[in-house]
Amino acid sequence: MSDRSDESDYFACRPFPCVVDTFSSDFINSKIDSPWGFPASPRLRLHSLGAISRRMNDLELGDRPPSPARLAHTSDKHARCTLSELSVLRRHRELCDVVLNVGSRKIFAHRVILSACSPYFRAMFTGELAESRQTEVTIRDIDELAMELLIDFCYSSNIVVEEGNVQTLLPAACLLQLAEIQDICCEFLKRQLDPSNCLGIRAFADTHACRELLRIADKFTQHNFQEVMESEEFLLLPVGQLVDIISSDELNVRSEEHVFSAVMNWVKYNVSERRQHLAQALQHVRLPLLGPKFLVGTVGSELLVRIGGWCSGDAIASVERFDPQTMDWKMVAPMSKRRCGVGVAVLNDLLYAVGGHDGQSYLNSIERYDPQTNQWSCDVAPTTSCRTSVGVAVLDGFLYAVGGQDGVQCLNHVERYDPKENKWYKVAPMTTRRLGVAVAVLGGFLYAIGGSDGQCPLNTVERYDPRANKWCPVAPMSTRRKHLGCAVFNNLIYAVGGRDDCMELSSAERYNPHSNSWSPIVAMTSRRSGVGLAVVNGQLYAVGGFDGTAYLKTIEVYDPDQNQWRLCGAMNYRRLGGGVGVMQTPQTENNYW
Repeated sequence: MSDRSDESDYFACRPFPCVVDTFSSDFINSKIDSPWGFPASPRLRLHSLGAISRRMNDLELGDRPPSPARLAHTSDKHARCTLSELSVLRRHRELCDVVLNVGSRKIFAHRVILSACSPYFRAMFTGELAESRQTEVTIRDIDELAMELLIDFCYSSNIVVEEGNVQTLLPAACLLQLAEIQDICCEFLKRQLDPSNCLGIRAFADTHACRELLRIADKFTQHNFQEVMESEEFLLLPVGQLVDIISSDELNVRSEEHVFSAVMNWVKYNVSERRQHLAQALQHVRLPLLGPKFLVGTVGSELLVRIGGWCSGDAIASVERFDPQTMDWKMVAPMSKRRCGVGVAVLNDLLYAVGGHDGQSYLNSIERYDPQTNQWSCDVAPTTSCRTSVGVAVLDGFLYAVGGQDGVQCLNHVERYDPKENKWYKVAPMTTRRLGVAVAVLGGFLYAIGGSDGQCPLNTVERYDPRANKWCPVAPMSTRRKHLGCAVFNNLIYAVGGRDDCMELSSAERYNPHSNSWSPIVAMTSRRSGVGLAVVNGQLYAVGGFDGTAYLKTIEVYDPDQNQWRLCGAMNYRRLGGGVGVMQTPQTENNYW
């Protein structure tokens, strides 16, 4: 390229004047056809171009700091403009490479956009599924308008959640794994909570596994129970959800009389079908908290109660024995008292049943079973406090009773029984009040695991050192659990089932004291709160409990090699809040009660 281009560029940047030397006759006679008024092939000589440039810069700009070596830039409008143009392409059906058939609609889109926004579509289009090679994909079981709104959101980042679309939008967002939209839908429903709709929102959240919304709806229901019980949604509840609500320790009522009235109103709404559930529901009304006048005048005169009773004595006082050789459950002598929420442990080949609730009052009485005689004896000194949902374990030849509730408050009391003196002695209390607590003994320490502090379930764990008479915290569980089962198996503490803020649990985890850490194991086949856990002949059994709908009599056994649970028979009675203990029978076989 000739020097002309350099000169033209220079003049384009720096117009007259310029410094020239002498003119030639050729210049005077040449044709003026340059846009600058010069000949097309100028014959002028420029003095040092760099020097002139520097001089002109000095004239125009004066002194200035040196220019930077680089200039970084981030566009504020790039993402917005890109989304806008992508939306235009989609609207004009340009470069679209997939059509979604949803109901009667055909939705044109770009795979890369859908995959970038939705893990569901990413798995569909980047994996080995047949859909990854199809230009048209049919998606079933999703509302077409909701799908349209979600695809629009992928292209625009805008969506409007409202009362008319939230019930179809949330399930669709769950399917497409659009977590942000799930959160927005849940936030919208939180703001809609009212005594007239909180139960419906709670059920909706449970169906779609929205745990935070379920927790908030649960709290709202508990806090506003006296208004909620008057709603039509309450009268339409299935029995499992009714029991779930009225059994909560966090229920906010001025008196227990309202809970009784709520149960009776629910039964009478459809008495022919619900009469059978009366006993199950009334088990969760805390009758000792009712006034004597109300008990006599209202409860005692209620025809439905007088017909059915609210619990069968045999179901609570009964005891049965499992033989792992025959896999059979056989009845043995019943206890002298009905006991729900009883603590059970084996000390000196005798089975102790501590405290509980007999349907009328909280108990501090204790009885013990001798398998040699198949008899229960009541000649054991009572605990200093009445307790139900109490944890019981044996350490260094002493029987410990830990936590529980006495009908007035949740307890942190700990007592120790000396069988030689037939006396209970108080030891250091726990740092936290705990009802529905599980206890275990490992390495010379007593562990108190989970439970509820009277307000909410706990994941905290503390350990008692009998030598120092002191409780110290250890690593917490990964999940809040009350009314859980626990046992020591292969030198690890297993914690299974229970209930968290929202529901009964099937999950399980185990504690390693050497690493002071909890790790998950596979979940049980059923949700179980109030579950018993025991080790028999090197196998871990989970017994009975409540799955959120019904009391259970089924048993599961854990296989640590396969890391799985399997069902292995059933008891004669359905049981919640029963205790289990393992002991030798007279024939030297391992059995548990």
